[in-house]
Amino acid sequence: MKHIAVLGAGITGVTTAHALMDKGYEVTVYDRNRYAAMETSFANGGQLSASNAEVWNSWATVLKGIKWMMRADAPLLVNPKPSWHKYSWMLEFLGHIPNYRANTIETVRLALQAREALFDMAAREGVDFDHETRGILHVYKSAKSLAAADRVSKLYAEGGLSRRRVTPEEMTEIEPALGRDYVGGWFTESDSTGDIHKLTVGLAEAILRRGAHVHYGREVTKVAAEQGGVRVFAQGDAPAFYDGIVVCAGVHSRSFASQLGDRVNIYPVKGYSITVELDEPSQAAAPWVSLLDDDAKIVTSRLGAGRFRVAGTAEYNGYNRDIRADRIRPLVDWVATNFPGVRTERVVPWAGLRPMMPNMLPRVGRGRAPGVFYNTGHGHLGWTLSGATARILADVVAGTEAAAAPKPVALGSAQPA
Repeated sequence: MKHIAVLGAGITGVTTAHALMDKGYEVTVYDRNRYAAMETSFANGGQLSASNAEVWNSWATVLKGIKWMMRADAPLLVNPKPSWHKYSWMLEFLGHIPNYRANTIETVRLALQAREALFDMAAREGVDFDHETRGILHVYKSAKSLAAADRVSKLYAEGGLSRRRVTPEEMTEIEPALGRDYVGGWFTESDSTGDIHKLTVGLAEAILRRGAHVHYGREVTKVAAEQGGVRVFAQGDAPAFYDGIVVCAGVHSRSFASQLGDRVNIYPVKGYSITVELDEPSQAAAPWVSLLDDDAKIVTSRLGAGRFRVAGTAEYNGYNRDIRADRIRPLVDWVATNFPGVRTERVVPWAGLRPMMPNMLPRVGRGRAPGVFYNTGHGHLGWTLSGATARILADVVAGTEAAAAPKPVALGSAQPA
């Protein structure tokens, strides 16, 4: 039996470890935190959303970003401070604009494939993660925004996603807590929501029960490809040799890839969320159906009766993890404006770094050296895509790539460093 090291115990690393164990591999997982799911998998927007699979590589996104640069509360914010990593990444991002249509369609297909895989893992291991299967409702306050959504929905349909356009009256039938100041929306009944932290922790406990070795609180300082495998150097442990390694280290994957002879150009894009602790009156006023306000770039999820998650924004500011009050305030204000019956006295803020590739697609597959693999760079869709990419990666490691795997354009490619 071969022994594989997995770097990272977020949703991607844990699902990858689970899929590798299904193939019969011995697995050792490393994470620098004391527990699983303590970084980007801690408090995201909660949406398992094929209906949010549109890649960002478009001139419309670029123009909005330029317009918003001087607004501290803008949905998309770029720190103009010079950085070679940031500006080289952005140049590559612009270079992928011609692939917008193809990459969006392939991301939808991957998201649909991921649903069954992720739900199967949770069901097999008996993990409760506050899963709500009430669909996701995209809401629009302007005819222009709704028309743009109509165009995107045509691409989603090409990828196999079924959804329907809804009137303001139908929107309030779907979610009675929603106001009527919308021109229309799109409803994806097959999408769902849940608590990414609960699922990741549950799956981490499951792989432990199944015999995985998990080294928490062990920061990996160096990885080196050697003859016949890979050596991992972690603080507090003696160097360990493995037959293979899978890099699932989120925004840290770029550094590990460089050590292994590959170029995986991930940039950290910060996102923010708040978790509103709901008292009894607020529970009736908060929506149960997951929402996506496309104009504000804000998503919501109901995590059981007592919690309401609201998330959004994208911030290009390097590896900075600071929780900024001026970025949290728009989320709180959005709740107060759209759901005034929800009390926001008890709000828990959070910020995490999304690992994004310039083409907005995950890097899944082999590296340059034998025994080196990657499952990383999922951006804002790591939760949504993780079930599929974990199984695809396990097939690649086993040398039995699934015939149903997405086309290469959806998997990216590592380049020599």
